[in-house]
Amino acid sequence: MTAIEPGSAIEVPRWDLTPFFPSIESREFGALTEEVASEVGRLQRRFDDLDIRGGDPLAVTPEVVAAADEVVEAFNRLLTNMRRIGSYLYGHTTTDATDATAAGALSRYQASVAPFATLDSRFDAWLARLPLAELIAASPTAADHAYALERGAIAAKHQMSEAEEDLAAELSLTGGRAWAKLHADLTARLTATVDGEVLPMSIVRGLATDPDPARREAAYRGELEAWDGVAPVLATALNAFKGETNVLNRRRGWSDSLDPALEINGVSREILGAMQAAVDDSLPHWHRYLRAKARLLGHADGLPWWDLLAPVGTPKRFAWPQATEAVRDAFDTYSPRLARLVETAVAEAWIDAEPRAGKVGGAYCMSVTDGVSRVLVNFDGSFDALQTLAHELGHAYHNLNLGERTPMQRNTPMALAETASIFCETIMVQAGLAGVGDDDQGRLALLDSDLSNACQVVVDIHSRFAFERALSAEREQGVLSVARLRELMTEAQVAAYGDGLDPRHHDMWAVKGHYYTAYYNWPYTYGLLFGIGLYAEFQRDPERFRAGYDDLLSATGLGDAATLAARFGIDVADQAFWAASLDVLVARIDELEAIVDVTPSPS
Repeated sequence: MTAIEPGSAIEVPRWDLTPFFPSIESREFGALTEEVASEVGRLQRRFDDLDIRGGDPLAVTPEVVAAADEVVEAFNRLLTNMRRIGSYLYGHTTTDATDATAAGALSRYQASVAPFATLDSRFDAWLARLPLAELIAASPTAADHAYALERGAIAAKHQMSEAEEDLAAELSLTGGRAWAKLHADLTARLTATVDGEVLPMSIVRGLATDPDPARREAAYRGELEAWDGVAPVLATALNAFKGETNVLNRRRGWSDSLDPALEINGVSREILGAMQAAVDDSLPHWHRYLRAKARLLGHADGLPWWDLLAPVGTPKRFAWPQATEAVRDAFDTYSPRLARLVETAVAEAWIDAEPRAGKVGGAYCMSVTDGVSRVLVNFDGSFDALQTLAHELGHAYHNLNLGERTPMQRNTPMALAETASIFCETIMVQAGLAGVGDDDQGRLALLDSDLSNACQVVVDIHSRFAFERALSAEREQGVLSVARLRELMTEAQVAAYGDGLDPRHHDMWAVKGHYYTAYYNWPYTYGLLFGIGLYAEFQRDPERFRAGYDDLLSATGLGDAATLAARFGIDVADQAFWAASLDVLVARIDELEAIVDVTPSPS
């Protein structure tokens, strides 16, 4: 891997959205948004004509088969256009929070398609009236979409009345979606003062990897001070969102706030329980890792939050061209097709990598058209940034493999959506470790970069899951104050991090937009450990794995988690599988600790 010296200028790209539409004001964009709104209205009338809604059981007649085929085809056509419009607007609003034109267009677009949620619910309720096996046998179109139709019929068991679902969909624009957007807009505009300099929050949080320990601590303290200023507003938003979610869950017949997320992800409580038990058993090893890093950095009482992502050893810094080259070369160790994806993403300007004011923090990948994605990262030149880039390009590779599926077939649950991204991140780590050879300080830097990321997904997400469970339960009794939210966050972090971390970050509930999608957290842990398990399968038999992997990715919307894992002989209900994946990370902890123990401590 080619590297640059710390402090070198890093020139990074912005993405190009013009292949989808010339501009938001363009005739092409206006025409398609009008077409989508008209199609939603036409479908509403057609649903009434065909009496597609809940009711008494129906027999599978030729008329019923024709109706099902018509709706599936219409849904796929509409969802294709909705994805293109929605992704295009999201690409604008998440890279420039001050873009009033994009924000207004997004608001109008969401209002125009809000009735689609009601149509989706009505179709599910109609499917629940049918003997689906007979419909699937009678219709090739239904057979091709069997899993989606079966999931819809199951979802219908937890629906309110048609009128109530319609009202809920309309109110979501000024309810849940509005609170989520408030969080996104406020945090994208938020600044913090670090050493007298006012910086965007995305850059401030990126200083967690700065080589200067005083700079990292100053960024941490400046960040907490900034969250103090917006905590009351964000507490209001989170309380409102969770209050609405709890009411809707109750009215839809769910007895536990976690159950809808399990249902959506196609994961049973047994599977989640097996994974969580393995994570619980692994926590002492993570505490050991944190204490080892604390010793290395000269801390006597556990690792302070501002040093969780601190670089150690002799980390390399990468200019943007070297970063993309390194990811491409790593991907080439798996397959030329995966490597070519990086070349395409760079050549066609898929990636927005520049940290800047008004741009959201973190990273994501979104599918825009069949096989074509856009990737957002906040690149800082670290190896951690390479891992993030590899992770998000893994999502793009997943989208590529889903490209020939219809929208209803490619509806991948979160628990499986992280499969390719974690697999690609693992490839990146393996390539990095192979590249440093016996250089202890170089290995230390890469091991810690990997483990600090994994610690976020295993330990920090464990704390976020515990926090959200407590938040959802307490919100049933009333509104939680900022002080109480901070108490719950701290309690969850103490339980997860143990004596490995002090001080902590009591405002992580305010930082993360993930809380505006119920239980968005644990699927990341599932994805990490499932991806590591898949990589182990690749190492055991590379040719056999390659022969089935792309097909697995193309089928993530066609079966539940257990069924798809069984393709590779994996039993995700077995705690031993999750423990084996965690053992890979524990072995890296052992290696890091061994290097730390022979490394002189700071004077």
